[in-house]
Amino acid sequence: MADEVRVRGEGAEAPGEAIHLPGPSYLPAVTAVGISLAVVGVVISWIITGIGVIIAVIAIWRWIRETREEISELPLEH
Repeated sequence: MADEVRVRGEGAEAPGEAIHLPGPSYLPAVTAVGISLAVVGVVISWIITGIGVIIAVIAIWRWIRETREEISELPLEH
């Protein structure tokens, strides 16, 4: 295995800025379900296609809204 390297003393710098990661969300999975229903509905029935498109559009709309709210909470320094 590789040898372990440890840095001690004054040579190491303090950590930089914090990294912002978005919180967990179920919306990507709901969007995938809606798109899958829409694609399957093309073969089976236009009603299923409509339901899938409606689910996908609502999920995408909520996903964008959630992302905008998270971005608005970030500091303005960047």
